[in-house]
Amino acid sequence: MSDLTPNHQPGEPLEPIDGEKLAALAEKNINNPEGGRKTIRTHTEADGLFRNYTQIRNLEPVLVSEPPQLLGDDSAPNPTEVAQSALAACISVGIQAIATHRGVTLTKIAIDIESDIDISPTWGVGDLNDDKRPGVSDVRVKIDLEGDADRETLDQIQKDAIQWSPVVNTYTRPANLTSELV
Repeated sequence: MSDLTPNHQPGEPLEPIDGEKLAALAEKNINNPEGGRKTIRTHTEADGLFRNYTQIRNLEPVLVSEPPQLLGDDSAPNPTEVAQSALAACISVGIQAIATHRGVTLTKIAIDIESDIDISPTWGVGDLNDDKRPGVSDVRVKIDLEGDADRETLDQIQKDAIQWSPVVNTYTRPANLTSELV
């Protein structure tokens, strides 16, 4: 048993999602594509020392902070780490959904991500040369899948999950972002 996955024994099938409900959700969105468009809302408040609490739905607030080298108190992952964990989780969800849809039973989904970031612009108060790109520039995703399918099938599942992942597409396609002081 992994410390990260206390509910899963190595080599055993992952707890399955409901294939019938997945098919019904897919059919619903095929029949009504506009019904699939949603608005996601979050609310974040600063708590000092770069600690920020974010309320998502009715869940416990999520703490996001910074490490000491970025003047934080190391109480939680930083924003980029949270984005990267969301990326991995979204890919994992897609892999499990696609595998379920294709009748593949998975026994392992493990995702390692490395990304490169230049923090020298330091929130607009550091090195502000025009060639600076705040944010992640390169992302390397390594996916370890095991299940009752051959390597070619597992590879296609991960490729399709990458193609259709909302978070991958958030990383790779420009989003329209506006801000306003209220």
